[in-house]
Amino acid sequence: MSDQQKAREEVREYRMKELADAAGITVRTVRFYRERGLIPPPRREGRIAWYDSHHLARLRTIAALLERGHTLNGIADLATAFESGRDVGELLGLGEPTEETPVHLTPAELADHFEGEVTAENLATALELGYLATDGDDLVHISRRLLDVSAALVREGVPLSAVFEAGRQIRAHADALAELFATTLQTHATGASPETLRPLAKSVVEAELSMAMDRRLRNKPAQPSS
Repeated sequence: MSDQQKAREEVREYRMKELADAAGITVRTVRFYRERGLIPPPRREGRIAWYDSHHLARLRTIAALLERGHTLNGIADLATAFESGRDVGELLGLGEPTEETPVHLTPAELADHFEGEVTAENLATALELGYLATDGDDLVHISRRLLDVSAALVREGVPLSAVFEAGRQIRAHADALAELFATTLQTHATGASPETLRPLAKSVVEAELSMAMDRRLRNKPAQPSS
């Protein structure tokens, strides 16, 4: 879709038949989705119901998720979890310093990253942990690096719920490490820039974690031969 087409859709309103045609479905299907609560109610002007670009985006998301094997009940649960999420501006504190790159994703694109693992429960957990936020009809992952690593772990067979549980524990340790380094800098290097701390702290943590993994792998019990 071209940028001009997107711009026209952003400001356009549709009657039900026009919305159905734009989404490539029937009026009966639109009515069914509305009755099931899969799309929000339209704006009413007298007896005329007006739909907009948000309704069209939701219909396209439903179609994409159905193609990926999700059921309508599952999609309804995902929509409920999605609508409970925090706005991206609230979560990320836009304008605050960060080295992480946020990633915009449609719900269907998120499903592609974590095939078979995008459930309402996992989506709610990701929103609760602050890995995901909402931005209109899209989701925003707070970190490209975390998104890629999480997807790689799932591809290796680690359930997404286990990735989240590990992430929850790692965050607690990371907060403690950040506090330790911040205290050290404030105590012994009062004239240094706070940004000096970040690369030094990251290098220490990365080296210590690497050596810890070495020790763990060296002490791993040998697998019995078949």
